[in-house]
Amino acid sequence: MEKKLAVVAVSGGMDSCVTAAIANQSYELALVHVNYGQRTEKRELKAFNDVADYYNVEKRLVVDFSHFSKIGGSSLTDKNIEIAKANLQSFSSTNVEAKEIPTSYVPFRNANILSVCVSWAEVLKAEAVFIGAVYEDASGYPDCRPEFFEAFEKMVDLGTKPDTKIKIVTPIIHYSKADIVKKGIELDAPLHLTWSCYQNEEVACGVCDSCAFRLRGFQMAGVEDPIPYLNKPNYL
Repeated sequence: MEKKLAVVAVSGGMDSCVTAAIANQSYELALVHVNYGQRTEKRELKAFNDVADYYNVEKRLVVDFSHFSKIGGSSLTDKNIEIAKANLQSFSSTNVEAKEIPTSYVPFRNANILSVCVSWAEVLKAEAVFIGAVYEDASGYPDCRPEFFEAFEKMVDLGTKPDTKIKIVTPIIHYSKADIVKKGIELDAPLHLTWSCYQNEEVACGVCDSCAFRLRGFQMAGVEDPIPYLNKPNYL
């Protein structure tokens, strides 16, 4: 039986890769990638295309969100703001609301990404938009909260054609990074093709927030991370 279609936002990182693997179980995939002036833009785009090739995806949309670098306000898009080193000790998955928003937060990025995905999904007549947001074991970004995605789906219902019904699916939102690693291995997701580092494009730094959460996930899962690192601290 022919699979129904889902649009998946794929950054090139581990979370979105595993999300694509989950979506691939039930849907034909159409993948969206956003270049938004981030420091590792070229490397992330390569990872996106490598993941798309792995799943033999023909429907690909790469969007230029260069306005984010003009807006600034994030260490990912403004080189005058330093990429902070990870401090996992200051973060608890039970204290997400209380955690200070990190400098790597890109203001309202997920709303912009979802808007593009929904627009394309409506044209393609896709049934769902998948995004690899993680809440409990992530950096505490406000646009990764489950309530945000629930509200966005209601907005989609109001803002699209009457016969358009698009679900916003966040399959790993309550996963820990270790859970994501294990799920990726279970589904044979190409984790070796992904890229998570916020500041390097050739060898991952190992000390930024994204590298630290990723490495800790692999360490908690008891699995060796397949990508290269300049530093591999023990985050357990």
